[in-house]
Amino acid sequence: MRLHRLRITAFGPFGTTQDIDFDDLSAAGLFLLHGPTGAGKTSVLDAVCYGLYGSVPGPRQGSGQGVTLRSDHAESGTRTEVCLELTVAGRRLEVTRQPPWERPKKRGTGTTTEKAQSWLREYETGEAGQPGTWKDLSRSHQEVGEEITQLLGMSKEQFCQVVLLPQGDFARFLRADAEARGKLLGRLFDTRRFAAVEQRLAEQRREAEGAVREGDGELLADAHRMQQAAGDALDGAQSPLPDLSPGDPGLADAVLAWAAVARTSAREQHAIAGCALDAAESAQAAAGRRLDGVRELDSLQRRFALARERADRLRERAGEHRERQSRMERARKAETVAPALGLRRATEEEHRRASDDEARARGHLPATFADSGSSGLAAAARKAAEELGGLESARRAEQRLAQLRTERTSLEREERADDELLREAAGWLDSWAASKAALQERIDSAQEAATRAEHLAGQLEPAQGRLDAARRRDGLAQEATAAYERTLTARESSTAAHEHWLTLKEQRLTGIAAELAAGLADGAPCAVCGATEHPAPAPKDAGHVDRATEESALAAYRRAEERRTQDERQLGEVREALAAARAAALGSSGNDSTGGEPADPAEGPSVERLAATVEKLRAEHAGARGGASALHASREALAQAEREHDRRVAVQQEAAVRAASRTTLRDSLDREQAGLEEELTRARGASGSVAARASQLERQAALLTEAAEAARAADDTAQRLKDADARLADAAFRAGFDTPGEAAEALLDDARHRELQHRIDEWRNEEAAVRSLLVEPDAAAAAEQPPADVRAAQEAAEHAGRRTRAAASALDAASRCCAELDRLSERSAAGARRLAPLRAEYDRVARLAGLAAGTSADNERKMRLESYVLAARLEQVAAAATARLRRMSSGRYTLVHSDDRTGRGRSGLGLHVVDAWTGRERDTSTLSGGETFFASLALALGLADVVTDEAGGVRLDTLFIDEGFGSLDDQTLDEVLDVLDSLRERDRSVGIVSHVADLRRRVHAQLWVEKGRAGSVVRRRGGV
Repeated sequence: MRLHRLRITAFGPFGTTQDIDFDDLSAAGLFLLHGPTGAGKTSVLDAVCYGLYGSVPGPRQGSGQGVTLRSDHAESGTRTEVCLELTVAGRRLEVTRQPPWERPKKRGTGTTTEKAQSWLREYETGEAGQPGTWKDLSRSHQEVGEEITQLLGMSKEQFCQVVLLPQGDFARFLRADAEARGKLLGRLFDTRRFAAVEQRLAEQRREAEGAVREGDGELLADAHRMQQAAGDALDGAQSPLPDLSPGDPGLADAVLAWAAVARTSAREQHAIAGCALDAAESAQAAAGRRLDGVRELDSLQRRFALARERADRLRERAGEHRERQSRMERARKAETVAPALGLRRATEEEHRRASDDEARARGHLPATFADSGSSGLAAAARKAAEELGGLESARRAEQRLAQLRTERTSLEREERADDELLREAAGWLDSWAASKAALQERIDSAQEAATRAEHLAGQLEPAQGRLDAARRRDGLAQEATAAYERTLTARESSTAAHEHWLTLKEQRLTGIAAELAAGLADGAPCAVCGATEHPAPAPKDAGHVDRATEESALAAYRRAEERRTQDERQLGEVREALAAARAAALGSSGNDSTGGEPADPAEGPSVERLAATVEKLRAEHAGARGGASALHASREALAQAEREHDRRVAVQQEAAVRAASRTTLRDSLDREQAGLEEELTRARGASGSVAARASQLERQAALLTEAAEAARAADDTAQRLKDADARLADAAFRAGFDTPGEAAEALLDDARHRELQHRIDEWRNEEAAVRSLLVEPDAAAAAEQPPADVRAAQEAAEHAGRRTRAAASALDAASRCCAELDRLSERSAAGARRLAPLRAEYDRVARLAGLAAGTSADNERKMRLESYVLAARLEQVAAAATARLRRMSSGRYTLVHSDDRTGRGRSGLGLHVVDAWTGRERDTSTLSGGETFFASLALALGLADVVTDEAGGVRLDTLFIDEGFGSLDDQTLDEVLDVLDSLRERDRSVGIVSHVADLRRRVHAQLWVEKGRAGSVVRRRGGV
């Protein structure tokens, strides 16, 4: 890494812009940065650190994310900025950073805070004869920081310790104890991965221990389940559970041995339960057979006793049975009389209905017909019908008279209507001239409005087009902004993908030896050197990058590049459309005809102004069109009025013709009406009308006819009833009954007949059943024996069944116990087999964790893994520092590493100095002030070399040393300067930050920092 140029504006004590040319200063190899105390010498180094990492070292960063870095001497409108130009990893870069700052508001009073900004550019050399150009890489804080950190290979803390050698820090490091020295080395060399290894081993030990304890716990839980399942089958006093805890050695074997004893005891109990079940089942079968015999005897005895009871009940009901048989016999005789009885009842019902109809019909006749027979009523009906026929002519005359009255009324209504039409037509024709003039005036106004609407339509269409173009312009402006943001993002993504690909490619090339070694085979020649023996092929490290990973990164970069090209093309298309929309919004002449304030020449009139103009034109056009729309209606109204005028005149003429015709027709109707009224007066008689008289005669004839028919029907039914009574009396006598009433009482209906027959049949069946039961030999023999004791036999059988069920339950429990013990034993054996590798893994991990933590007996020095790695680094640093310390001390002092423990502190990080004059090794705290300075300087330079190698071999061409030279005498100062000057042999430049006056004489290239009331300034002094 080589610094070229630094530009500082409003930073720290510098109120104005200061330019520092490091190429000019570095030409001498050694340059001095000096000035009075507080002038800002260290601020120059802070600016370098801020330009690279975006923050300054240590507590000088303050709070507020960089707000405190702004110079109090700067003008309020000047923004704080640091611009650093450097070359790193063969690439020339320019980093520009601006911290957040409070600037005055552009409008109003007060201040506003602007966010921090960062830029990263890379210088690309031009072709032959062409100047180079700067290419933008990124404007993202995070991307710029990641790019710089990746190229330098160091964090900010490492950079400040290696490049900006801070005043006093390495003196403290030289005298620090092992704990403090370990913290600093840990930050520089980033040994967190080794601490993570220690922590991971400890976690693995806890996990393995937890897995072993969990497995032991499951084994013990299975043992308790087996003890519970065994129950009384296992004597707990003679075979107790193993008295062990989870994690104790030998627990698995003890549990398996105890499980074998439990299984043996359970199988013995199972065999005993099987024998007991066989004996109980035999006893139960014998008891069952005895119970069946007793139940059969009891059934026969109870059936014979029941038969005797049923025979006694039959003897008691014998009289009722004889009465039912006699009743059934009388009913069979009465069935021969049933047809005559039915005929008599039907004839009687028919006669009753005919008598009721006759009485009802006579009730509607006058009292003069009360004694008339059916023939007299029929004669009166015929007389009424003849009189009704004579009124037909009078009825037609009455209907014609009603028609004449209707026609007369219609003529009067037509006359009134014609009079109304004549009055309305006369009034309308009187106002015809004025109405026609008004309609013609409306037509002329509508014609003028149509002409104005055409003129406004010609203005509205281009105005609407400009409004649409302005809206497209505003929308495309937003799309252009979004497309520009997407293009920037795509460019940044493409750059990041490109850098990622280059990094992976570089890592692959670095580890290409391991990739080639993977394809080596014994006896086959090497593709590089041709040797057939491969004693030490390069191994692959943990972060090895293979070809597939590199090609995947290249493909990702190409996809990102395609997305960038596509986004740039879309941005160009949107910008072209935006330019076209702006031109369309300005109009063909480029002038704003919308009125109001003048528009922006580039953007054209605003959408609001164009919309107002279009709305105004649209309103005027709508008003004109509304007026013009009445033209057709006005012309139609005039034509309609003219047609109405013609119609009114025709109506007047037609009404006059109809009036003359009505006069003639009215005279004819009056003559016909007078003749009809005279004829009707004669025909109505005492009735109000011919229709009323006819209706009266029609009703009278109908009632007389109905009464005559009812009288004839009553006479017929009375004769048939007498005949039915004679036939019924003859049938009852022949059946053996004295009167027809006795036959009717003996007759049974269907329900009563079925019920009586059912009872007779039921008695006969019961008698036959009882007789068959009493003659059975088995039942008679059982009745002679003593009563059967079913209860005692049943209790004996139930007792035998309970014994059998108890024996079966015991056998089932013993079977379940054996099965459960077998299952649990198998699971315990499987658990023990699974637990064996876990316990072996736990023993191995516990040993490794103890070694890494320094607690194992195998770790003699009790050193942790991180301390061991730091001790190796410290040994490298001491060796690198000794090469310069010998020159600075004229060969007297040598730095050596010590891994002895100091009290209860960390071991392996001790640092001693060997005095060649005395040959003794002593602690670094015994050095004097000047000796401590040049020893610290040598240690710092050695640490810089080791950290540089650790960071991937990044070359550090520019170093800064801050203070400490005032503690050296002249000879030692010359020796130290000679060592620093020798760094030029490696093309390095060293900047010394000091206010020691003697250094101005010894170092010719100088950068003077001068302070004043307006802020500090930087001036170049001296030369090569």
